[in-house]
Amino acid sequence: MKHQFSLAHLTALECAPPELTYLAAQAGYDFVSIRPIYMGLPNEPNYDLANNKAMFKETKQALETTGLKVFDIELARINDEINPTMYEPAFEVAAELGAKHVLSSIWTDHTERGREKFAKLCDVAKPYGLTINLESVPIASVKTLKGAVHVLEDVNKPNAGLMIDAHHFHRAHDRPEEIQSIPKEWLNYFHLCDAQGQIPQDQAEMTRILREERLYIGEGGLPLTEMISYLPDDIVFSLEMPHLQRTKELGTYGYIKQCLESARAFVEQCKKNPLTT
Repeated sequence: MKHQFSLAHLTALECAPPELTYLAAQAGYDFVSIRPIYMGLPNEPNYDLANNKAMFKETKQALETTGLKVFDIELARINDEINPTMYEPAFEVAAELGAKHVLSSIWTDHTERGREKFAKLCDVAKPYGLTINLESVPIASVKTLKGAVHVLEDVNKPNAGLMIDAHHFHRAHDRPEEIQSIPKEWLNYFHLCDAQGQIPQDQAEMTRILREERLYIGEGGLPLTEMISYLPDDIVFSLEMPHLQRTKELGTYGYIKQCLESARAFVEQCKKNPLTT
């Protein structure tokens, strides 16, 4: 079967959604994954399409022109300060652009509060036909695959899903065989990237690598063959592979095209020679 790939916005965050869409289509991606939720992080561009009507219109035109689809939007963070209803304008944008999924992560150590807010987020997204996909992040509060599974089991929402990021999975010391026990209906997409095999002990260095220096698929030391072998055959691979130096050297288009070529070749080889049955 033909495997499908989306370009995750973090790979080319310097590009606004319209430009990202045109470049992704030109490079041969099947989807684009955008960040219309502004989080206020250092050096983060503001692509808040709910409030930037001109950029929203340009994004919609880019999608119509290229025939590309938005696969998911991000990032609906859960923390102590937010009210999940604040994300509704972004969900409306996502639905109008044809997206089906939203990425979320939990950043509060108040376990019950985090789960209650995640459940509420699912309720807010449901009228827009969106699934909320929880990502475990080793520098967040829900750090591991097991922790994310517990959240989904506890909230028991029909539009809740699980999104595994290869970098985060490895850094949390999760094991590929754990993927086998996850309900397949939870797995809508997978953040594919590579990175050095040695896990940084310093959190600042780990954060730098995940935002600035992920590697081409097959170039690093992550157990990608094992991970991919346990995933559903029809899963969408979202390429979240930011590498600032390579983007500077190759240009955005050259870099994202190389990302796709490395990913496609690796995934096809994995599926031809699976490690599991």
